[in-house]
Amino acid sequence: MPTTEIETREERLKEQRRALPDGPGVYLFRDAKRKVLYVGKALSIRKRVAGHFGRPRADMVAHVHDIEFIATETEAEALLAEQEFIKRHRPVFNVRLRDDKSYPYIGISLDEDYPRIYFTRERHRRGRVYFGPFSNAKRVRETLDLLGKVFQYRTCDGPEPGRASGSPCLDYYIKRCQAPCVGYISKEEYRANVDTIIDFLSGRYRQIERALDQGMKKAAQEQDYEQAALLRNRLKAVRSLLERQRIANEAVGTLDAIGVAAEGADANAQVFQVRDGVLQDRQSFYLENAARRDEGEVAEEFVLQYYASAIAVPPQVIVPRTVGATGTLAEALAERRGAPVEVRHAERGDKRRILELAERNARLALDQDRLRSEHRRSQRIEALSRLQQALRMDAIPMRIECYDISNLMHAHTVASMVVFEGGAAKKSDYRRFGIRGAVQDDFAAMAEVLSRRMAQYVAQRERSPHDREFDESFASLPALIVIDGGRGQLSAGLKELGPFRDLGVTVVSLAKRIEEVFVPGEPAPLRLAHDTPELQLLQRARDEAHRFAIEFHRGRRDKAMTRSVLDDLPGVGAARKRSILQHFGSPERFLAASREELESVPGLPGKVARDVHAYVNKIR
Repeated sequence: MPTTEIETREERLKEQRRALPDGPGVYLFRDAKRKVLYVGKALSIRKRVAGHFGRPRADMVAHVHDIEFIATETEAEALLAEQEFIKRHRPVFNVRLRDDKSYPYIGISLDEDYPRIYFTRERHRRGRVYFGPFSNAKRVRETLDLLGKVFQYRTCDGPEPGRASGSPCLDYYIKRCQAPCVGYISKEEYRANVDTIIDFLSGRYRQIERALDQGMKKAAQEQDYEQAALLRNRLKAVRSLLERQRIANEAVGTLDAIGVAAEGADANAQVFQVRDGVLQDRQSFYLENAARRDEGEVAEEFVLQYYASAIAVPPQVIVPRTVGATGTLAEALAERRGAPVEVRHAERGDKRRILELAERNARLALDQDRLRSEHRRSQRIEALSRLQQALRMDAIPMRIECYDISNLMHAHTVASMVVFEGGAAKKSDYRRFGIRGAVQDDFAAMAEVLSRRMAQYVAQRERSPHDREFDESFASLPALIVIDGGRGQLSAGLKELGPFRDLGVTVVSLAKRIEEVFVPGEPAPLRLAHDTPELQLLQRARDEAHRFAIEFHRGRRDKAMTRSVLDDLPGVGAARKRSILQHFGSPERFLAASREELESVPGLPGKVARDVHAYVNKIR
């Protein structure tokens, strides 16, 4: 970065820091491209930001170009605002749940006459109750299996129970369902059973025990011995489960104990969910801690992120002693729960023992994860080392770029560039290309995309890393370029990659048929054994490039189909077009729809649906 540009940046940051208020609120650090690097909250924004610049962490401050802030009335409001910004921007230097995956939930379809209890990753449908999030899909399925054995709910799909034959399925005969489909259990009894499942998942164990015991005695008095036996077996199963999972006295009540372990850029959080003294569940979450914040700060951010997506907040949350802002956290969680929440440290007794157990599990999980990561890293380094030897390269290919062309009958030809660094996919560096000229020739298409890649490399070398037009992926020099195809694709690519080869970049192609590796200047292709890590690494890169190209191609094709077909439909404007796409999910399904299916689209009048059907079938 030129000296004048550094001075301009420093002067701008000094001015912005002087303008920060000495009061509660949220602040955002942005880089040169306006991307949010970090979101923080503070009782005094000015003092908190000064702390960052006094002791910079993980090179974060070196990337800051602008500071923005939003003032709030209280620190609790700042805490909630901070989480909203983190959720929206996903800043790299904030503590984040590792991977942006959606965590599993248990859903109960209370909007149906005979509700289902099922595994799901969504929680937005009206009339449904959700429990979670869970950190482990296997544990969710184990819980559903247990509930099926104890409470016998229906597992058939659809809003109505049963199947076309009109007879009970196998679940009835193995005592996993009470067959509401044929009337063996009334709607009221089935719904009462579902209410018990909700109580169980909510942790109201004492209430369940009392209800089952009273129901069993009442059935026996009424000489309904079959029902009494069913409730007796259910009561035994519940008591047996509770005794196995009891970790504290019943007086401990309902709470969550949160243990955190942090080391370097990695962290783990354990949530021990205790209900009526019984360990209902143990959740384990791996966290990204790029700013290398201490365990207290990690725990504070995790608590807010976790309960932002949790279905329920317990009345008491036990946190590590390193968390200082317990009062502010309690205020924020109380607003989320709609009732008082106590956030506290555990000084003695069962609560302290449960917290120590959670912290010990967090440390063990983090250590195991780091061992697994180290093992995977050593495997990747071995694969790279063997690939270096096989291709006779001067150095280990730490950065590999792989290219693929995708088309369908020469329409919407596209290309993909995927990047592997250190033997692992680096998705932030993936790039896509819409082929401009050579749509009839895969060789020419490959030459075009590699020519554009070379031009981008030259252009990026002229730019500063702090320039908004700077692209790190195109500016990086690969050690190895892999082209999907045979000798023809390789020859087409070599013509455009002369400058790269002069810089020591190795270029090869990988043919799909028998996995031959074509190397420039070699008369015969290189054939690596199928069980070798070096070939498997090349295959992973090639398959990922193929997947990425097909995904891009499909998106462009769908957009083209949407523009060419949906934009010209008679009587269909923007709102009705959205309704059609939402109803059918894709242009292909819309084009294959019958007249009756079109007439069932919400908001589409019958006459318009018939006109649309006639138009579509005419143009086809």
